[in-house]
Amino acid sequence: MSLGRQKETEIRVDDVSMIFGSKGKEVTALTNVSFEVYRSEFVSLLGPSGCGKSTLLRLMADLLEPTSGRITIGEEEPREVRLKRKFGIVFQSPTLFEWRTVKDNIELPMEVLGLKKSEYSAISEQLIEMVGLSKFKHHYPWQLSGGMQQRVAIARALSLDPPILLMDEPFSALDEFTKEKLQLDLLDIQKQTNKTIVFVTHSIPEAVFLSDRVIVMSAHPGRVHSILEMEREEGSYAHIRNSERFHEMTARVRNCFVDEEDSLNERMA
Repeated sequence: MSLGRQKETEIRVDDVSMIFGSKGKEVTALTNVSFEVYRSEFVSLLGPSGCGKSTLLRLMADLLEPTSGRITIGEEEPREVRLKRKFGIVFQSPTLFEWRTVKDNIELPMEVLGLKKSEYSAISEQLIEMVGLSKFKHHYPWQLSGGMQQRVAIARALSLDPPILLMDEPFSALDEFTKEKLQLDLLDIQKQTNKTIVFVTHSIPEAVFLSDRVIVMSAHPGRVHSILEMEREEGSYAHIRNSERFHEMTARVRNCFVDEEDSLNERMA
């Protein structure tokens, strides 16, 4: 997206903290986290394991409730947004139903809503074509590669045409070749659909390649260390990943973690 135009806030995270466990056995996952995500923006939550980035995504999705602070999506609470099915979620594992074909898996949310087959069959066909699985629409999940399964999960998340897509490390279990292809596919999907995407990752290059902005999370307990704007380039995957600008932005993000480690060492000294 072009961040030069007027920005419209889609998601607002305001001073959110999350504590798990009971008194005396408490674990603080997030502390005083605040930021905004703009409409049609691609934002990555980046940080090491245990920094609370997946917890934060689950709070946005109304799968958890914050201990303190507030999250709003538009002018609504996450629960209202979930009930209106205004976001789709893609997890690390595709969680497909093995007894349903690709087409049937994608159509499941529309089927559950009670829509008529004649209403949603054309939608599923369009989504299948969008994720490049037209030749495999009658295959079952066990007949697909991991990358194909994740494409089905993305299409299913888009089936109700939600304005927001929440993605929790969806490519982390895939090989590098498949991951690179799906990263390109995801950018194409966003370009076609204009979705707002919040993407959790622990890969610096992945975050830099995909994002309009990267929110760098500090180590446990999770806090916002930095919010960095990226500059997307045009061209092939190889061209972009080998460009001087890409390496500059990657180094800029990586330096945030060096600064965080230095700060932690100073506090412990």
